[in-house]
Amino acid sequence: MTSKLITRRAALMGLGASLASPTLLRAQSSDAFPQSEEAISDQPAVQRNISSFRQQKWQDHFDALGVGCLLADVASRAVHYWGEDGETYRLYPSSVPMSEELTKRGYTEVVRKAKNPSWTPTASMRERDPSLPQRLEGGAGNPLGTRGMYLSWPAYLVHGTHDTRKIGRQSSSGCIGLYNQHVEQLYELVKIGTKVRIL
Repeated sequence: MTSKLITRRAALMGLGASLASPTLLRAQSSDAFPQSEEAISDQPAVQRNISSFRQQKWQDHFDALGVGCLLADVASRAVHYWGEDGETYRLYPSSVPMSEELTKRGYTEVVRKAKNPSWTPTASMRERDPSLPQRLEGGAGNPLGTRGMYLSWPAYLVHGTHDTRKIGRQSSSGCIGLYNQHVEQLYELVKIGTKVRIL
């Protein structure tokens, strides 16, 4: 009885694997969507549900790959990256702006990259919260996490976060946030000039 059950399960798993495309399997890997996120600081582990993430095709959003393309899908709270080689594809859960008013949509590009970026709150952020510092150097308390990729729009970035609770939520003042371990992976892939669409 047990051996039949194992054989049936193995057969079903094999069928599922043969029907799924390699790209989709990579997109749904446990690396891209950790089911139990390892805390970066002293935050407790966070459980994630990946059922709402959809695979995207770069051709639906960009004319050409160039040096790479990055899509931030605000609705599904996911970041998609395609490398210039046409083979590299990454999909990460993200945080998105808190409101539609704070969401800037359209096309831009990566113009600068920084490790452990400093943070300078904008005038509107300081107006909403006067207790914010004028500037904060990189480190554990910095909301930009361990890496930042600056867009051609002033004050907009794709960056990491030390607060793992923010990922998968509407929690930013306009930027797109990633787990630190994911933004570090993406940082190594993304080149200056990478095309970006906020959808």
